[in-house]
Amino acid sequence: MNMGESGASVRGGSRITTARPLGTVRLAGTPESVTHGRSYVRTVLVAAGISEVDDTVLLAGELMGNAVRHSDSGRPGGTVEVRVFADGTRVRVEVGDEGSPAGIPAAAAEVDPFSESGRGLWLVDRLAAAWGVLERPGGRTVWFECAVPA
Repeated sequence: MNMGESGASVRGGSRITTARPLGTVRLAGTPESVTHGRSYVRTVLVAAGISEVDDTVLLAGELMGNAVRHSDSGRPGGTVEVRVFADGTRVRVEVGDEGSPAGIPAAAAEVDPFSESGRGLWLVDRLAAAWGVLERPGGRTVWFECAVPA
C-alpha cells in the first residue's frame, strides 16, 4: 500500500472511472448495524444484477466492523455511512467513519487464523482488487473494489 497525492493510502489503485451509485445508507455505529449494513450491500448488488456478491459482502462487513470498533463512530451517537458503486467491471464499496486518533489503518502482514479479530484489513488486502483509505475532515473513508464476474 502506498501513499497517494491526497494523503490517501492505496493498494492496487482504483479502476472505477465512471461508476454509477447504487445506494447509500447511514447506520448507527453499533455492532448490530454491521449485520444491517451487510444485508444492505447484498440487496443493492443483487438488485443491480450482480449475482456473485459473497466476497463483497464479507469485506463490507469487515470494514463496517472496523469502523464501529476502531473509530469514533462506535461512540454513543456515532454513525457509519456505506456507499456502493458499480461500473460494469467492478464494484466499489466505501465505508465512511468518524475518524480516530490512531491514524490511517494498515493491513497486518500475517494473522492468527484462530483469532476472533484482527483479520478485517488482512482479508480486504487479500480479496479486493484494490483498496485504500482517504482521510477527510471529520473522519475517514476506507474503500475497496472487487471485480464483477463476466
